Amino acid sequence: MTYTQLALAGVALTVVLDLGILRTRLLLRRAFWVAYAIVIFFQLLTNGVLTGLEIVRYSGDAIVGIDSPTFLGAGRIAYAPLEDLLFGFALVVQTLAWWVWWGRRGVQYRPLAGPPRWRTVGSGGSSGADRA
Repeated sequence: MTYTQLALAGVALTVVLDLGILRTRLLLRRAFWVAYAIVIFFQLLTNGVLTGLEIVRYSGDAIVGIDSPTFLGAGRIAYAPLEDLLFGFALVVQTLAWWVWWGRRGVQYRPLAGPPRWRTVGSGGSSGADRA
């Protein structure tokens, strides 16, 4: 499979996962699209620097368009290949969809990170819950 085919399959799988399997319906929420606009701005900025300065290079056979980076056109937006934007979309949506899905099921309801909370049971004075 080419990079383009994998990117399209990733987006299709992500849409099915969000709307049909996990039923988080993030793609139907205005809040998601507002947040995604911020994410895509920074994705384009970062990807544009990496591909525009040719730190990362793509073969013209694997992507839509040509292998030499252009700012806009020839399958690129802000130097980034269209496929990178599709993969980024799938990555962001799946991360959030799984987060919501697991959160609805109460996974790690009580935080496991951070300083320990000490309790002194049966001793006089304070309980020690405020000590870190």
